[in-house]
Amino acid sequence: MLAAALILTAADLALKTLAEHQLTSTPGPRLLGLIELRLTYNTGMAFSLGAALPHGIIVAGTGLLTAAVAAYTWRTAPTTPLAGRIGQAGVLGGALANLIDRGRDGKVTDYLHTGWWPTFNLADAVIVCGAALLVLTTVRQPAPTPDKDPARWT
Repeated sequence: MLAAALILTAADLALKTLAEHQLTSTPGPRLLGLIELRLTYNTGMAFSLGAALPHGIIVAGTGLLTAAVAAYTWRTAPTTPLAGRIGQAGVLGGALANLIDRGRDGKVTDYLHTGWWPTFNLADAVIVCGAALLVLTTVRQPAPTPDKDPARWT
């Protein structure tokens, strides 16, 4: 799971660098079917919430949230089904990529635009898909049965 999260992190950071280079060398949006490449920067959190807050607070909050995701993933991975672990890797990889990107210059590079949704990046898409997969896995997983051994209650 950690390897998958790190691969997703590296892929996102590479694509952000490529998009930034390509879209600043020849400005203007580029249409790719249903998705348009458009360079924007997000100084806030999701949907630019908190953009007026100081950079340090945003980075610290993002760092704490990423650490919480990592701790949850570490703790629950042994009992999580494969699909859930894939979702956890996506959420962790995307969160880590956005944290690293934000830590470099105080903003997250976004480059994918649909016209009906705020501009986003690969990490954002992986976080959303990973969270959806994790929720679906959790909903489909049977509830744990209570331990019937009275010796464990003491």
